[in-house]
Amino acid sequence: MEAYAAGQRVFGENRPQELQQKAQALPADIEWHFLGHLQTNKLKMVLPYASLVESVDTLHLLEEINRWGKEHDKVIPVLLELHIGAEKTKQGFAEEEVLDLLFREEDFRFIRFCGLMGMASHTDDVATVDADFARIADFFAYLRDLFPELSDFCELSIGMSGDWRIALRHDATIVRIGTAIFGKRNY
Repeated sequence: MEAYAAGQRVFGENRPQELQQKAQALPADIEWHFLGHLQTNKLKMVLPYASLVESVDTLHLLEEINRWGKEHDKVIPVLLELHIGAEKTKQGFAEEEVLDLLFREEDFRFIRFCGLMGMASHTDDVATVDADFARIADFFAYLRDLFPELSDFCELSIGMSGDWRIALRHDATIVRIGTAIFGKRNY
């Protein structure tokens, strides 16, 4: 509420239950972004409240969001999560998969593709993080040129509390800096 009182109106949450609880309890003019890994059985906790789902990382999830949107007559704005880090455990689409989805965007009538989200490799090596962000920024620019008809495809969500300055050098439009503002979670 202190951040809200200072004028902040866009907040992110990475846990479905917490997003639902906060959206119901806090002022209605807050714009909620969902940032975490989203399981299809949790859509009902997120999609009624989220103005942007930043972490769509599989075709199955995208199809289920589209199905939920159709059932509720709601178009869901999403970012496609691009797998750019070196870790095999990271989620997300390969570049070829993103291209395929955008070429088929008419198949997803209840999805609004708004851009890309990505996380750099988990490392303290600034050069590696910079290279990861450069790769996603270059691909984002390529997609914007290739699909000019996707006028809402304008968001690049890269950078978190430890690397947001690097992300800004690569034209990030969204940085996820909750830990820097609110501190680490206690649980």
